[in-house]
Amino acid sequence: MSKHELIAMVNRDLTDEHAAIIRYLVHGYLEGEDTPLGAGLLSRAREEMWHMHWLGMIIGKLGGEPNLTPAPYPFDPTNRATIFKSYVEYELKLIPHYHGEADQVEDPHIKRVLHREAWESAIHAKKFQRVHDRLKPDMAAGKPGGENKLPAGFVEKVQEMVAAKYTEMLQHIRISWVFQKEEMLGWEIMDFAFTKMKQLAHVAEPVAENGINPKFKANNIDLSASIGFALKKALEDVRSSRERHLDLQNDTETKKHAGLLINLDLSVQQEAYEREEIEGWLGSLK
Repeated sequence: MSKHELIAMVNRDLTDEHAAIIRYLVHGYLEGEDTPLGAGLLSRAREEMWHMHWLGMIIGKLGGEPNLTPAPYPFDPTNRATIFKSYVEYELKLIPHYHGEADQVEDPHIKRVLHREAWESAIHAKKFQRVHDRLKPDMAAGKPGGENKLPAGFVEKVQEMVAAKYTEMLQHIRISWVFQKEEMLGWEIMDFAFTKMKQLAHVAEPVAENGINPKFKANNIDLSASIGFALKKALEDVRSSRERHLDLQNDTETKKHAGLLINLDLSVQQEAYEREEIEGWLGSLK
């Protein structure tokens, strides 16, 4: 298998793992992170994030460009029983898929990663099957999500924030993978990406708690080939994100939601820190 073919293969896997992350995150948010179902789904999503990260690191190390567009995730939305059945089927299909890919690869690290993706998918299938089998009749027949009580204009503003923060998070992940050879800088950017995942949750959860799917739809991803240009884009993103957070803080509807206000206060302080750090990194490159 040529390097080009290997990058293409791993990129397809990357989009599948990305799809699983979004599906489990959205479902988890709809159930509520403080519920047993929601907590379990968020735990699966975090494990899928590691799967995606391992694949992204491989692509970056090979000199490839990671495909950050998620693949479709097929599932039957009729009720919780059909949804979890779909999850089991999805994870089961990945087992022979990853083992088969591993058998085609010579690199021992990539081979181990693909085999690990396979047996962790098997564990996920077992856990989803267990959830499915333990659903009480009323839960099995019902759907996740509550009734929307938020004004349409506020929902639109928050959804725009979700899309922007999701894009910013992906941008940081891309930088950390593509520029992983830049010693510790790549890992420091990945650290910020972890923070942005939590900032994303802060704005996605209020939407999902009202029965609305958060808008996980990325805007344009910058594909800079220079670490300097990539960091300048990251700096622009964190500055504009902080302005959006400050604007959302001052919204009259936001002031009715104490938990959201606390989380937004945390986000704007984190972003001030991130801005200063990135400015320092850019200064060291001159």
